[in-house]
Amino acid sequence: MSTDAQAAPQETTPARTLLPLVVPALVVGVACSLLYLGVSELAEKLQHVLWNDLPDALGIGGYSSLWMIVMLTVTGILVGLVVWKAPGHAGPDPATIGLASAPLPPFLLPGLLVATALMLAGGPSLGPENPIIAANIALVFWLGAKALPAVPPALWVPLAEAATLGALFGTPVAAALVISEALAGRKIRGSLWDSLFAPLTAAATGAMTTTLVAHPTFDLGLPTLPRPGWGDLVASLVIASTAAVLGMAAVYAFPHTHAAFGRLKHPMLMLPAGGLVLGLLGALGGHLTLFKGLDEVAELARNPDGWSAGEFALMTVVKLAALLIAASCGFRGGRIFPAVFVGSAFGLLAHALVPGVHPAVGVSAGVLGILLAITRQGWISLFTAAVLVASPAVITLLCIASLPAWILVTGRPQMQLRDDGTSVR
Repeated sequence: MSTDAQAAPQETTPARTLLPLVVPALVVGVACSLLYLGVSELAEKLQHVLWNDLPDALGIGGYSSLWMIVMLTVTGILVGLVVWKAPGHAGPDPATIGLASAPLPPFLLPGLLVATALMLAGGPSLGPENPIIAANIALVFWLGAKALPAVPPALWVPLAEAATLGALFGTPVAAALVISEALAGRKIRGSLWDSLFAPLTAAATGAMTTTLVAHPTFDLGLPTLPRPGWGDLVASLVIASTAAVLGMAAVYAFPHTHAAFGRLKHPMLMLPAGGLVLGLLGALGGHLTLFKGLDEVAELARNPDGWSAGEFALMTVVKLAALLIAASCGFRGGRIFPAVFVGSAFGLLAHALVPGVHPAVGVSAGVLGILLAITRQGWISLFTAAVLVASPAVITLLCIASLPAWILVTGRPQMQLRDDGTSVR
């Protein structure tokens, strides 16, 4: 039998099928970006009031130990009230959902968004990604079904997820990688690019909207790695694998800390208790270990030699513990952004211990290892680690370093729980 007979040509989707998806994808991209930007802007303004204006008016240091403990506890009380009283209790237990989930009922969204904004402003160590993606998926799924009932309902979920990822990262590349990974092993009609066409359009539109409105950047401005050597290869392998092991320690602890807070049985006990613990951790680790972590990572990167190895070690452990507590006690938020801080601090710890470790190598490898353990999303981990240092020479090192790190995490429990409290694998 000839090769031509064995390999049938791949079916492609006609352009007339793809073109009607362009306008819905554009609208979804803009809408998802604007919701993300709106919640972020509201949270930033509230954060300035809570951490600058209010302590200044009271004559208290904004980042004094006392104020951190008070503010984190109050944030737990406020979010606890929302979770207790809001319709639908601000969504399901965040420990049981991943980066993307099935569409939530729309009546849950006001409580979810309010709880998210309060969390972002108040200082717990979580990011906006999970609740914002969940809110956008729910809104797009609901509104899309009403506005365009002819469009298959299953299309709205990847459109919203891709658009929000594009908005969060300021580039459609992360969304394209995640959607490609999600499509792996599925039977798809036409080519892969046919399936990516609409989500990539939504992601690019979401990214461009965020870029035009907010001008975000993930580049930390670390010194560029001119040409990797053998030492850089060894460093990346060791740092990524060690960071993955560190992240797995939090993953294995997750069901136990979640169960401990669950014994309190009420959000007005669980969240204030979690807030108090987070305040104590903030007082121990300093103000850089608060909040989602991106601005704080940028502050570390501006002066990678400005802290001692002991200080970097303390920030690494405290931030990882804060991420674990915030995710366990019921705060609504994602884990990618605080994990970036953990990995960055760990990489700079390696640089402080061994000055020959290039800061870009340390940070990118540390972020890669932590994200592989926390998210179990290979493409997201590689992309985030690479984009932080904006050094093309690092990409090859990261691809190699990801291999042993992935061996350490794959098949093991994930930082996501089933309804019975056991870890998803």
